[in-house]
Amino acid sequence: MSSEDERPGRPPADDPPGGEQLALIRETVRRAKPPRARPRTWRGAELAERDPVARVLVDKGLLHLDRLFDYAVPAVMDAEARPGARVRVRFGAGERGGRREGGGLVNGFIVERRADSDFPGVLAPIAQVLSPEPVLGPGLLRLCRAVADRYAGALADVVQLAVPPRMARAEKAAAGSAGPPPPRPEAASWARYPAGPGYLRALAGGESPRAVWTALPGPHWPDELARALAATLASGRGALAVLPDGRVAARVDAALTALVGDGRHVLLTADSGAEARYRRWLAVNRGAVRCVVGTRAAMFAPVRDLGLVAIWDDGDSSHRDPHEPMPHAREVLLLRTAREKCAFLLGSHGCTVEAAQLVETGWARPLAADRDAVRASAPLVRTVGDGDEARDPAARAARLPTLAWSTVREALTRGPVLVQVPRRGYVPRLACERCREPARCAHCSGPLEATGAGAPPRCGWCGRDEPGWSCAECGGARLRGRVFGARRTAEELGRAFPAVPVRTSGRDHVLDTVPDRPALVVSTPGAEPVAEGPGYAAALLLDGWALLSRPDLRAGEEALRRWLDAAALVRPHGEGGTVVVMAEPTLRPVQALVRWDPAGHARRELAERAELGFPPVSRMAAVTGPPEAVAELLAAAELPADAEVLGPVPLPAPEPGRPRRPGGRPPGERWDRALVRVPPGSGAALATALRTARAARLARRESAPVRVRIDPEDIG
Repeated sequence: MSSEDERPGRPPADDPPGGEQLALIRETVRRAKPPRARPRTWRGAELAERDPVARVLVDKGLLHLDRLFDYAVPAVMDAEARPGARVRVRFGAGERGGRREGGGLVNGFIVERRADSDFPGVLAPIAQVLSPEPVLGPGLLRLCRAVADRYAGALADVVQLAVPPRMARAEKAAAGSAGPPPPRPEAASWARYPAGPGYLRALAGGESPRAVWTALPGPHWPDELARALAATLASGRGALAVLPDGRVAARVDAALTALVGDGRHVLLTADSGAEARYRRWLAVNRGAVRCVVGTRAAMFAPVRDLGLVAIWDDGDSSHRDPHEPMPHAREVLLLRTAREKCAFLLGSHGCTVEAAQLVETGWARPLAADRDAVRASAPLVRTVGDGDEARDPAARAARLPTLAWSTVREALTRGPVLVQVPRRGYVPRLACERCREPARCAHCSGPLEATGAGAPPRCGWCGRDEPGWSCAECGGARLRGRVFGARRTAEELGRAFPAVPVRTSGRDHVLDTVPDRPALVVSTPGAEPVAEGPGYAAALLLDGWALLSRPDLRAGEEALRRWLDAAALVRPHGEGGTVVVMAEPTLRPVQALVRWDPAGHARRELAERAELGFPPVSRMAAVTGPPEAVAELLAAAELPADAEVLGPVPLPAPEPGRPRRPGGRPPGERWDRALVRVPPGSGAALATALRTARAARLARRESAPVRVRIDPEDIG
């Protein structure tokens, strides 16, 4: 806001001041200008006797307005206008028809009640208290501020992620109180890890150990995570676990309920519905429940006396929130660990480079089984490379090598078989059979795909059918598949094994479990159902090249993570469990899968990134936008002295017809991207510099958009 008249302390629109009254007020302020004065409001409204000033966080989400604003508290609202309560206030003012008008009503949160204000003008009163429920407590506010600072974002945006929308009926429920702590759980399958029982004892004894847990394959990890939560509850403290999706969270929820009973924890996922989720969140905020199991948004859950934060499978992309400022659950939990001095547990079948860095720096201790236990729990992993497929007539004819064929046929006599396919759909990419040129839509140049047997090719962008397609390069009219999806794979396997049922699990229909009887289960990565009983008899990991060939710094790490998650559902080698991966056996991720050594793979990746100065060894920010805007922002930002600017370089032009992503560049515009890299210790200074420069641009109302992303994942 550019002038004093545009501050939110302006009067309501329906009661503008007269000229004499306004002149008198300004003269009084000019002469007296008390450094801290009791607020005044229009109409002589009676104010609260005690602490009549409320500092309000206005829910605008704009960087140049990322501060608190003072409002007067009318006496009639004194009891309800408590710190943390939701309110509605008038915000901003504008010129309309020569008449000054008060701003519109916006939502906000009372952060603090004070006796005076730094603002020398007239404070507008709070328009309405939406709810007296203190949903934004001091601890949650400090966490949101820390997250906003780390990711160069606005506090209001983070608060919007942390506090769920209000549901009035849910607030009417009785508060309740937390019961006595549950008994200390037994170590059970934690005994398979040399340091496992000791970790549980430390949690139950009120200590705060920090560990990176490489879980053994098999169905035991939900119970093991639940025992860590139960041990923390036994110490009289709270606990929080963040899982990548609702299906996985439900497994941990069931395991924890079996350990400690009902009523001691809540499940926070989107599947429960808005009202039920808010009711459970309120129970946590009120202190009636001290343990939370949930998905990404649960990272902000206001657990009282927090003793443990845990995250499972931190490499899953669902842990990064897609909304501004795009925080990652792992980093938020690390902030909570440092601020609240609680224990930390990062678990996964794989190992990210960030997890390896926590161990390498000594911040966390490794929590892993010895090699004998790993070999006893893991299935046998066999590989089929490109050379093997070229020499195998079965692979050329049916896209299924002889080794995979024989493995499936033998395993189906003992139980279900999992088939992981990297792509969904039928045939998502087509090419000319004669010259192998990718098939393109004549209207928008989008990629053609087959949606079913006998169906004409369809454009994946504009949706138009191309029944009379011909190749623009050679004139050929016959198509072949370049990439095969889950539905086409299921169709082929159904013809190959006609007596065996084939089930699919993917984005449109995800299976939770499958029975322990012969069946082929075709799934995309992340949607693999759990097989009842001892697990899958075998697994096929098809088209490994599709995962490994992505132009991404994390391609190898991500491929290994997806393979390990699928292979962990297979029975141990001693019980006949076999995994066949179709990928070049000499590649590092494939070798790590064969040896079942995710931590070793992550350590080598970390060492290479340290040599190249890539994250997480360094901190990095991506600045994208029109070339002039990017250059201006970088020139205006007071970057740390040790900052290194890489670029800017032009971003690849979006292909015609491709849908525009939220926040993406408009069609026809050229955008540049610059990467700003700093060594460890300068990340906070980098975020502050970029945030300040971006806020200054917004305050000057410069229209050219500039996006800032801290710790970008797509750096190539």
